[in-house]
Amino acid sequence: MSIKCISQLLQLFALLSCLALPALAYTELSDHFLKLIPSGGDDFDIEKGKLLAPILIPRVPGTPGQVAAQEHFVNFFRKELPAWSIEWFNSTGKTPATGDREIPFQNLLFKREPPWVKEGQSNLLTLVAHYDSKIAPEGFVGATDSAVPCAVLMHVARSIDRFVTQMHDEMDTLGEGGTLAMDMGVQILLLDGEEAFVKWTATDSTYGSRALAERWENTYYGVDSYYRNPLDQISLFVLLDLLGAPDPHIPSPFLTTHWAYRKLANLEQRMRKLSLLESKPTNPFFPDSDKEASRFGINMVEDDHVPFMFRGVPILHLIASPFPIVWHTMEDDGEHLDMPTVRDWARLMTAFTLEWLDMMEVEPKDDAPNGSN
Repeated sequence: MSIKCISQLLQLFALLSCLALPALAYTELSDHFLKLIPSGGDDFDIEKGKLLAPILIPRVPGTPGQVAAQEHFVNFFRKELPAWSIEWFNSTGKTPATGDREIPFQNLLFKREPPWVKEGQSNLLTLVAHYDSKIAPEGFVGATDSAVPCAVLMHVARSIDRFVTQMHDEMDTLGEGGTLAMDMGVQILLLDGEEAFVKWTATDSTYGSRALAERWENTYYGVDSYYRNPLDQISLFVLLDLLGAPDPHIPSPFLTTHWAYRKLANLEQRMRKLSLLESKPTNPFFPDSDKEASRFGINMVEDDHVPFMFRGVPILHLIASPFPIVWHTMEDDGEHLDMPTVRDWARLMTAFTLEWLDMMEVEPKDDAPNGSN
């Protein structure tokens, strides 16, 4: 990653895309519902945790570590969340470190849509992280970058699954589906090849996201679909990166999605008042909630969202900035994670996803959601 000035035209593209989005329902979760959201508990243990431990390994594209991470993700969804579809998006690319040898990049997509929708009908909350790790220094793990974000998204999928099923069943019974606003889905996109092989440039970085954004831009649906292509289906592209260190500072770089940032900030504030978050940060995770429109500039952190943003997709970039002190060092490992912060990210992202999908309609009365507490 690097920080780079980009043109105001980029923000204009994002603004125009947001104006074209359908109005989506967004009902806040009750305090009761928030209290039932699981933290993931021991599943984030760095030695034996079901979600996190298997990916606290080097995951360089084209290596056995990458294959092991892929198997972990796919086996988790196949065994625990069989209602989610699984898609692979493969590409190859040449890197400055490997010369003419083509390196494989393999993006993974896990999707849950209403069962009645046809191709191109649902609007999709898109939760994103990259799962590859840097080639150097040798043995680099990348716990915050981005094993923790991947594990958090797995936790989100497991925690929301029963509510998605219940919502779909009730909507199907009542015949409520079939409209832009009602046909909401969620997809988790795990991207490969985010890291530079030598030095971050426009061509030595974001290999998987660049290939996928181009592919989706040129994949057209039929005339009876609501959306032109898979990019148009993305209601919000939420990218998690560099999360898991203590005291994260998450800025709000884009005016067009600042309203969604404020929803997350509100959730953090409410959950801290209810004593539902474990971490004790010096400042809130989301300090820019009251940021004025005049303070939004044209600077941003380059990351996997850029190829999608250039194509008009609305972006919510959740990245710690300043970067964690362990960034791109051998200390970015499990031992240097702040586990209360990791579990708080699991709770916050689950709450945000449930709110986005309007799950107050199926609020539980007594029992807790699936997932470790």
